[in-house]
Amino acid sequence: MAPTSEEKTQRKSLSTRESQVLSRLASENRQVISIGDIANALDIPRKSAKDMAYALKEKGWLERIVHGKYLIIPLAAGENPVYTEHEFVIASALVEPMYIGYWSAMNHHGLTEQLSRTVYIVTTTRAQEREIHGVTYRPVTVTEQKFFGYQPAAVGTNQVNISSIEKTLVDCADHPEFCGGIGELAKAMQNAVDMRCSWGRVIEYLRRVRNGAATKRIVYLADQLDIDLPGYSSIVENFTTGYPLLDPTRKAKGTRDSKYQLRLNVSPESFLPEDNS
Repeated sequence: MAPTSEEKTQRKSLSTRESQVLSRLASENRQVISIGDIANALDIPRKSAKDMAYALKEKGWLERIVHGKYLIIPLAAGENPVYTEHEFVIASALVEPMYIGYWSAMNHHGLTEQLSRTVYIVTTTRAQEREIHGVTYRPVTVTEQKFFGYQPAAVGTNQVNISSIEKTLVDCADHPEFCGGIGELAKAMQNAVDMRCSWGRVIEYLRRVRNGAATKRIVYLADQLDIDLPGYSSIVENFTTGYPLLDPTRKAKGTRDSKYQLRLNVSPESFLPEDNS
């Protein structure tokens, strides 16, 4: 498609060096760039690269997404672009270390059909929630002990860390409030059965996370869904004390179940598939 007159006008607004750096970085399939990338591409001082980034931002060719990092807005986006590279790529530029988790990872793996306009970013550092082009980016800070179980995955031409199916289930059992509640976790576990989920690895990860409530929720849902967990008797025998809520996104009510040591504040009929309820 030939560029429109508006796009031609915008292209002419670039200096030779500005055009050169954008072309060079874009040809490397770079969507998110830093001040350092500009400096290296043109072999110029960092101060000059910072000034150039500011100029490109003012001209509508870059969008600042976090301190020192910018999103390249392609020519095809037009004169007044509203352009978003894949949300996961933007998320990976917002905080380090990180991996995509919870509801976002459930979507990625096809464990749920429910979409969320929030991208959940698991990290060990403190970071603020941000909104970019109508998408909320929510960092969830966890301890070093819980920061594992992820691999780099291809997102377009980029690599982004995303939690595995097994770790996604464990993380969501740890914090159901970040996956839409216990009903979404139940659906995810049922779908995971057909995705060669390693339930042995799920149990291993539960032990590493050391959250008794998460373990009880996984065991409870596994029983409701007729999923056989390896080492079941040992898991139940080592339940922690206390009666956490089955679904912390709901009101604190319901009976205390002595078998699972959970407070069943939602009934399985309200969230389990008909053939399992």
